[in-house]
Amino acid sequence: MSGRDAVLGRVRAALSRGADADDTVAADRVRAHPRHTVPARGQLDAAARRRLFVDMATEAAATVDVVGAPDEVPQAVADYLVGRNMPPRLRMAPDPSLEGLPWDRVPMLDISQGATDGTDDVGLTGAFGAVAETGTLLLASGPDHPTTLNFLPETHVVVLRASQIAGPYEDIWDKVRAAFGRDLPRTLNFVTGPSRSADIEQTLQMGAHGPRRLHIVLIDDTEAG
Repeated sequence: MSGRDAVLGRVRAALSRGADADDTVAADRVRAHPRHTVPARGQLDAAARRRLFVDMATEAAATVDVVGAPDEVPQAVADYLVGRNMPPRLRMAPDPSLEGLPWDRVPMLDISQGATDGTDDVGLTGAFGAVAETGTLLLASGPDHPTTLNFLPETHVVVLRASQIAGPYEDIWDKVRAAFGRDLPRTLNFVTGPSRSADIEQTLQMGAHGPRRLHIVLIDDTEAG
């Protein structure tokens, strides 16, 4: 008997259920994904979801730059770094949606790709999606998105399409299930604003457990999406 079987056996015994107990109720619940009450603030059209996401992300101390098309992303990233007197260097996720952008238009940027060992000041990634009601990003790990880029650089820049923004959490989980089925990514990170902590003498410290700055370049494709 494996350790897992032993643990489940003790649980069944405590519940007075045998090894062949009928688990159809639990199985049906997992398949159906029943929802509880969804706040009205998340039940919005695409344009309203975009506006709410920007408001909530900004309230959480992230910065947001809205651009009208993907081709504008490289210049927006360069402008963000220049505007904060940061070196024009970044570590980019090997994401085809990022690699296909016209980075050659901003030759000042020094771009390398792959996971980071913590020596890169700026990490650039895409996102699986976002949640409007809290201004939260959903970052899914995988070959095109090393998780180290989410947490080790001092500055995390995320490229997001407005059409990727869900209203409530229930909707983003539906998108995860539709995209991955049973083969979920090893890690799903929900990120709201830059890292912070007030554990020490109740003094707010930015960058306590991750990036000090979170900047979102939001492509406004709401009409198309």
